[in-house]
Amino acid sequence: MRALTREQCLSLLTTVAIGRVGVSIDALPVILPVNFTVLDDWILFRTVPGTKLDAAMRRSVAAFEADDHATDGSWGWSVLVRGYAHELAEVT
Repeated sequence: MRALTREQCLSLLTTVAIGRVGVSIDALPVILPVNFTVLDDWILFRTVPGTKLDAAMRRSVAAFEADDHATDGSWGWSVLVRGYAHELAEVT
């Protein structure tokens, strides 16, 4: 196992389409799968307004994780990102 640079992590994230978001809902941890994309240094995913995820993400600390591996176990990687979630109304 080895640590990766920020640039390596962002590059790896562009190779997969599904990740997991970890948030706290009603003081309990919840991990939810999301489709996502990487734009510059941002990890973007869509959620429907009014969902529990939408409510939990407003100005909250969140965790995001994505990974990939070979089926024979010869290689694998996992990227974990922690930070504040923000709503983005539109991307130009």
